[in-house]
Amino acid sequence: MIINRYVKPNSVSEAYDLLNSTQNSEVIGGGAYIRLGKKNVDLAIDMCNTGLDFITEKDNTIEIGATTTFRQLEKSEILMNYYDRVIPKTVGDIMGVQMRNIVTVGGTIYGKYGFSDLITTLLALDCEVVTHKRGKIYLEYFLKEKRIDKDIIEKIIIKKDDRIASFQTMKNTSTDFSMINVAVCKKNDKYNIVVGARPAVATLAIKAMEYIESSKGDEYDAAVTGDIASKELIFGTDLRASKEYRKELCSVLVKRAIVEVMK
Repeated sequence: MIINRYVKPNSVSEAYDLLNSTQNSEVIGGGAYIRLGKKNVDLAIDMCNTGLDFITEKDNTIEIGATTTFRQLEKSEILMNYYDRVIPKTVGDIMGVQMRNIVTVGGTIYGKYGFSDLITTLLALDCEVVTHKRGKIYLEYFLKEKRIDKDIIEKIIIKKDDRIASFQTMKNTSTDFSMINVAVCKKNDKYNIVVGARPAVATLAIKAMEYIESSKGDEYDAAVTGDIASKELIFGTDLRASKEYRKELCSVLVKRAIVEVMK
């Protein structure tokens, strides 16, 4: 990426005005993947001074700021107390500590990265995204949108309740991106089953969710649910895995995650 002008605003409002002051502008989150791009950007806006690096527990929700790093998620005592520690577990093995100190929540979500482990888990947790202009929007809808207007993610909101969750992944090596990942969240008798790194961005396995919710909910049903998920979703081939291998892994990981949240 070639950057002509680089600024560090002191507020989200200032950043938003700068973003919309010129057509060829970009928000910089953690900046971990800047070198992967080939864009020529007139104005790069670094969000590090906008006060969005926080994890706050409120009465009914947990709020996570957009510039919060994966390392902060991994070490958060607040997040350790909820959802069977699924968020710290999700990010704890991503690359190395140096990378986790750079990558941010907002940058990951805004990028809608297909390889993202965190997006998979947040989607399973019914996360809401809060943007400066539009306000709240469920992550599920945010990921599907193809908007051209410019906006800035301020934070995400997760409800505090008694749901439990499991994250499963398969990698070629411990420091590689996932060749596939799965998150399952259970609240009472309702399930969210999410599959990511297909290699497309994470998505809900609706038919699989409908089956497990209408079944007895034993290990056999978990295996059937995994098979349904592998058949209803679309998989592709890239340098990490073939679509056929991803389908097989999906079936196994969905079963494994469901069994874990049944306990």
